[in-house]
Amino acid sequence: MLRLRQVAKTNRFLGVSSRKYGSEPASTEIKLPTEADVVIIGGGSQGCNTLYQLAKRGCKAVLLEKNKLTSGTTWHTAGLVWRLRPNDVEIGLLASTRNTLLNLEKETGLDSGFIMNGGLFIAHSEERLNEYKRLHTLGKCFGIESHVLSPEETVKQVFPLLDYKAFTSALYSPGDGAVDPAMMCAALSKGSKDLGAQLFEDCPVEEILVAKDEITGHKKVKGVRTSFGDIRTDCVVNATGVWGRDLTEKHGVYLPLIPMKHAYTVSEPMEKIRGMPHVRDHDFSIYFRIQGESICMGGYEDNPILLDRVEKDFHFGLYDLDYSVFDTHVRGAVELCPALGMVGIKSTICGPESFTPDHKPLMGPDPRLDGLFHNCGFNSAGMMLGGGCGEQMAEWILHGRPSAHMFAYDIRRFTPRQTKNIVWATERSHEAYAKNYSIVFPHDEPLAGRDLIHDPFHKEMVQYGAVMEERQGWERPGYFLKEGSAVVQSYDWYGAYGHKRNFNTYYEEQLKSDYTFGFPDHHDLIGEEAMTCRTAATVFNLSYFCKLFLTGKDAQKAADWIFTADMTKPVNKTIYTCALNSRGGVEADVTVTPLDAGSGELHDPIFKGKGFYIIAGGASASHTIAHMQEEIRRKQFNAIVTDVTQEMGVLSVQGPNSRKILQSLTRMDLSDESLPPNSAGIASIHLHNGRETRNVRLLRVSFVGELGYELHIPKENCNEVYETLMHVGGSFGLRNAGYRSLYSLSSEKGYHLWGYDLKSDDTPIEANLGFTCRAKGDYQGKPVVERQLKEGVTKKMAYFTLDEQVPVWGLEAVYRDGQIVGHLRRGEYAYMLHKPLGQAYIKHPEGKVVDNDFITSGKYQIEIMGQLYNAECHLRSPFDPKGKRIKGIYEY
Repeated sequence: MLRLRQVAKTNRFLGVSSRKYGSEPASTEIKLPTEADVVIIGGGSQGCNTLYQLAKRGCKAVLLEKNKLTSGTTWHTAGLVWRLRPNDVEIGLLASTRNTLLNLEKETGLDSGFIMNGGLFIAHSEERLNEYKRLHTLGKCFGIESHVLSPEETVKQVFPLLDYKAFTSALYSPGDGAVDPAMMCAALSKGSKDLGAQLFEDCPVEEILVAKDEITGHKKVKGVRTSFGDIRTDCVVNATGVWGRDLTEKHGVYLPLIPMKHAYTVSEPMEKIRGMPHVRDHDFSIYFRIQGESICMGGYEDNPILLDRVEKDFHFGLYDLDYSVFDTHVRGAVELCPALGMVGIKSTICGPESFTPDHKPLMGPDPRLDGLFHNCGFNSAGMMLGGGCGEQMAEWILHGRPSAHMFAYDIRRFTPRQTKNIVWATERSHEAYAKNYSIVFPHDEPLAGRDLIHDPFHKEMVQYGAVMEERQGWERPGYFLKEGSAVVQSYDWYGAYGHKRNFNTYYEEQLKSDYTFGFPDHHDLIGEEAMTCRTAATVFNLSYFCKLFLTGKDAQKAADWIFTADMTKPVNKTIYTCALNSRGGVEADVTVTPLDAGSGELHDPIFKGKGFYIIAGGASASHTIAHMQEEIRRKQFNAIVTDVTQEMGVLSVQGPNSRKILQSLTRMDLSDESLPPNSAGIASIHLHNGRETRNVRLLRVSFVGELGYELHIPKENCNEVYETLMHVGGSFGLRNAGYRSLYSLSSEKGYHLWGYDLKSDDTPIEANLGFTCRAKGDYQGKPVVERQLKEGVTKKMAYFTLDEQVPVWGLEAVYRDGQIVGHLRRGEYAYMLHKPLGQAYIKHPEGKVVDNDFITSGKYQIEIMGQLYNAECHLRSPFDPKGKRIKGIYEY
């Protein structure tokens, strides 16, 4: 075994053998500028990339590093740069990083240290190969060359030292490579200084200076303090890596960032290894980085060593490698590459790295402190993502929003409750680390950090057989079992750290039935829920949806500015609308109901003047709230956003029988004349005991394209109303339904799902949502909308159905007349149409304007797992195109 042939346990990476190395902070005086547009704290990959991108855009930026550039965790990184990920946004970020590395020498005069020797993804199963085929297909959409190879082809053509009997297939990406972190940061720093930026080493930041805004009372950045003086600035970038929490917590800004030890070994020189591609063997949970004539081998284990904090003076530091943790990687590495087991270990690299609950970085403006931006928590992927994220960070700072849809990295994807809960963050970060190399299936749920937030119906949902999902800390029903109860168990850490595995694994087994790129075992079960909604009635628990009241003297002005639709509609008229950024991209799509002051109950509050009741997606609730509050502060509106999400439950009753069910429970007239589609009112629900009533806010709206209503209920009344609804609804065929069927139904109807077929870099015109944009008055992003209406767009959304019964999940390539013109953003199964259905944004191969004629004139195919399937293109969903069902018109 490799360990038995170890030559030296001392750390001799780059010829250095001590635990901590590098110079002590300089004692010479440093002359700092008194002010700067932006101050970046931290001189690693993220800090240097951000500085460079800001400098290229003419920004007066300063970087402060407490020791030397790369001295934190950047210096010891493996530096791998891959091109393919199961995510379209990340592929774009990786491409940006790679382009930066390829152009640095031309722009700065210094070699970036990037060596493009290719990359291999090793598969040991058919399901893993299916994942790689999806990567291969998606890569085509971005012009990335890759090849699916047999073991024999892999060994003969690409990496002769691998044992072809040890794996079943591989994906080869010749454009992958690795970068030397010191060379990269040296080039970035030189380029930054050449462009006018300033960089100071041996200058630790002692404190972020904060003041309160005189008008809003909100905290804002006013500068930084060092032992060499203060720098005035209203923008600070936290690029401090594993130390990301240290400077911010005193200001009430907590980050879900968990330091862990992460390691790799460097082998003695090996014959015939120089120039070989890097390797990722996800099934063995290992990677190879080729470093000259050596293999650097590391991986992700189930029991990483968790750290509370990393010492402030841990510069160029390493830990001794704990082989009781690392040994799990050795057997697979030697099985894959037998020659590796015949050489010794030249050195071991074990350093701290920062990890997060979803294995994604922490980026963007912090809503708790104006002017503070984060760019940290990169989960040992800072080199490959650094260039792309640095570019997006610069745009974020200078233009208010990045050009890419960065929600998966945005700090606002977490709630304040999540960011402050260190137990939750530790559990989730551990699981994300341990599962980092697991297959990324279309559907999966975490086992860690569960049961953080329950809605008022949670107990009833579980009793009815709900298989729960988790979004932004909330438990929500995914689908309902006919028998049994899949109760989420306490986290067992996958048996690590002395924990025993849970005895009850029924919930875990339900999740595993989703581990496929085919139709899952419960495909038909979800279909029954969907078809019941189309033919009778279902009740959806939407309680985790974001529920807000916008009130105050300037509530109308705020609503007019934030939302695209006409906010002067009459009271109790529910309006579907978008909220845009300055680039015209959709930050949220919501429903807004204008209100007069009510009775004083939670669902019907008292306020002065006009107010608005806003419903937004639950998974992006914190993002939506932050966006609204930011615009209110920026425009200095006298308006307040009140979040009542946890104080009210929401039941959505949808289907042909929904009106009959609810009319039997209330005296409120639910006819089309009294309560037409997209309207609201206060209703009294008669409980099934016949003696009491409960008031609710009732909205006639539908997320699935059916006759339907939402009941917004104070939490203390939720269970009584739910019990009554189920008691009465049984005779009308009412049943529970979860989010899996909800999203299938909404996709079938052609409704959007923010974060998938509607993102912050999609405009309403591109997304066929121009009807939400009013002609009169100003609103955020309107100039972009008007320009696109006049000049046209270069991408436009379309729908695709397939006759073959093959699932689509999103990320499949779309061909028009034999040319790739896009990829599916979202894939569902339309049970009423009995067809797979996907949405994609179509682009012209030559970058020309895309219009309806261009979209409808082509012949389309969808590539799924390497195979082309004929597809029918639609400008809008073919399901109920005239919208009769939502009006209660059913033609059987």
